[in-house]
Amino acid sequence: MNVLLPGVKNGRKTGNQSNIVVKSVVANEINLHTKLTKMNTLRLVLGDQLNCQHSWYKTVSEETTYCMFEMRQETDYVKHHIQKVVGFFAAMQDFSRHLETQGHKVIYLTIDDSSNLQNLEDNLNTLIMSLEITNFEYQSPDEYRLDAQLKCICDTLSISTLQVDSEHFYTDRGELTEFFKGKKQFLMERFYREMRKKHNILMNGEQPEGGEWNYDKSNRNKWKGSPEIPPFLDFNNNVGPILKSIQNSGVETIGRLEGDTLSYPISRAQSLQQLEYFNQHLLVHFGDYQDALHNDEVYLFHSRLSFAMNLKILSPKEIVASVLSQYRSNSEEITISQVEGFIRQVIGWREYMRGMYWKYMPEYKSLNTLDNQHPIPDFFWTGKTKMNCLNKTINNSLDNAYAHHIQRLMVTGNYLLLTQTSPDAVDDWYLGIYIDALEWVQLPNTRGMSQFADGGLIATKPYVSSGSYINKMSNYCGDCKYNVKERLGDNACPFNSLYWNFLDDKRSQLSANFRMKMMYSVLNKFSVEELVAMKLRAAQIIESPQNF
Repeated sequence: MNVLLPGVKNGRKTGNQSNIVVKSVVANEINLHTKLTKMNTLRLVLGDQLNCQHSWYKTVSEETTYCMFEMRQETDYVKHHIQKVVGFFAAMQDFSRHLETQGHKVIYLTIDDSSNLQNLEDNLNTLIMSLEITNFEYQSPDEYRLDAQLKCICDTLSISTLQVDSEHFYTDRGELTEFFKGKKQFLMERFYREMRKKHNILMNGEQPEGGEWNYDKSNRNKWKGSPEIPPFLDFNNNVGPILKSIQNSGVETIGRLEGDTLSYPISRAQSLQQLEYFNQHLLVHFGDYQDALHNDEVYLFHSRLSFAMNLKILSPKEIVASVLSQYRSNSEEITISQVEGFIRQVIGWREYMRGMYWKYMPEYKSLNTLDNQHPIPDFFWTGKTKMNCLNKTINNSLDNAYAHHIQRLMVTGNYLLLTQTSPDAVDDWYLGIYIDALEWVQLPNTRGMSQFADGGLIATKPYVSSGSYINKMSNYCGDCKYNVKERLGDNACPFNSLYWNFLDDKRSQLSANFRMKMMYSVLNKFSVEELVAMKLRAAQIIESPQNF
């Protein structure tokens, strides 16, 4: 760098002061060079990226700052359950404290922080300017809207940006698409078997351990009061201050929270404790009763690990490894059907749903092949309905931000599809009410598996039934005002007339489905008078759900 200094003419000193001036200029040059070359990195941690084992955290650097935000952007795009909002914030705050104890620099903005601008772009731009950031890095988001938002933000930045993997899933975003390349059907079972082989899970060479790939037929037992269900593990996390900050910020929520404690695990230590509790007390009967429903039981033998896993506090790989270890050391007590039933949900359905989400987004979010348009009934927000199965499932959801997969699929989901509810409204309800609901896993499960709005990309047939399935799997019907065996009359189970009305209404879209042909053959045997009577009763239920 050539600089003309005072006291120097043509490169020669003109006085004693020149020495001092030269040193000053050189010092300024050094400071300027240091400022220009110093690499200040800002790393974003989203609320569902609480993976303390991520490679980011192996090195502590004074030049790296992590940022985490509680934002109205995230609390307001749908109305969320109060336990979901509280749970996310509690887990995020615990994670930020963990990073700080490890020596990392963290900037955390709570929902009521006066400097919080409540949206991702504004918060990031403010920090990038104030901290003189030269590098911005983030982990790949799992939701399409956040992925698109962050790409747009990075396009506007004049600094270096880097997107890295979240280091959580078994598969990458495009692996399922590549696996099904050239195929007409994307069957989960084929993908699941490939996952078993690739990761050597429950395998004997190229053959499945136990001789069967799938023990689903052993996972459909009705729980009748035994074996005894251990009490669920309640962590009693004090969330009073978080609850107050949410209320003071004006965030609108749904659902209920009793007192100011949250029962779900919010830290890695608690999540590992929950995993161990599942292994020791629940796994032994999980598979047998994973589809069961009961008036008096919320969780049965389910693990309550989905919240911790979907926030990445625990990884699917360590959960599977832990469950397999428990099985190997207790194979005389724990049968393979219990373990396979659980592992299928983790490496099968969970990874499959994520792959299908990224294969078809953003178009998937607008699919409505059955053209269902009805509004969601008001009792989905209150639980006030005379139908006992819906009353129990919805109130459990409002009380606990939880329902297991059969309650979601064959009770609430079944009713919403039979009443031909708009899949947009269905998505919003499911995404908001469950503590473990994130769009990448919720959307393909509800719009695809539950509502058949994708026309069969995920499910080979609509998952609908009359009241008979619910009666088979639960004791709900015994305490219900309605008679599950009757199709018509004031005391007839609403699911029965709704079922046959749905099949008749959607005849043009569904009658050619090979898995529906048997039911259409039954429908075709009804007299015109009986079918008309059932359709009239179904219309009453759909138009006036508050009366049922």
